[in-house]
Amino acid sequence: MDPENSRRDFLKKSIFLLGGLMAVGVAVPGGTYFLSPLWRKGEEGWLELGEISKILPGEPVKVDYAQRRRDGWATIEEKSSAWVVTDDGKKFTVFDPHCTHLGCPYHWDTAKKKFLCPCHNATFGMDGQVISGPPPRPLDQFTTKVVGGKLLIKPRSGGA
Repeated sequence: MDPENSRRDFLKKSIFLLGGLMAVGVAVPGGTYFLSPLWRKGEEGWLELGEISKILPGEPVKVDYAQRRRDGWATIEEKSSAWVVTDDGKKFTVFDPHCTHLGCPYHWDTAKKKFLCPCHNATFGMDGQVISGPPPRPLDQFTTKVVGGKLLIKPRSGGA
């Protein structure tokens, strides 16, 4: 075997080996960084709406809140609201603030004791049931729980 060829082959193999090790050394951390959002577990937390002592029985209360969600590497804060209703101050119903017809925001009319959607004259009772108008179903509700005197709702995926 020619000593010149064996030395040249050794140097070629050494360069390819070192190049491969450097490529792996860069690719593994880089790939892990870009794929890390896929491995994160979904954050299924509860959102706090506030103290239950501030929600008076018999009259719906509009509550504003902020929901944070992760979108890849960015954390996005979305502001939303909900309508909270209680008859006894212990059991709470929380409604999504959008009409089930076309998603228009509705409001509580104290004089009529109804939720009114101005877009298509829809009306809902304090229990969220359709009284009149085109909505196909009652108002959407959030899952709720009370912990330490605070009202919490379960967020929907993609925001509330």
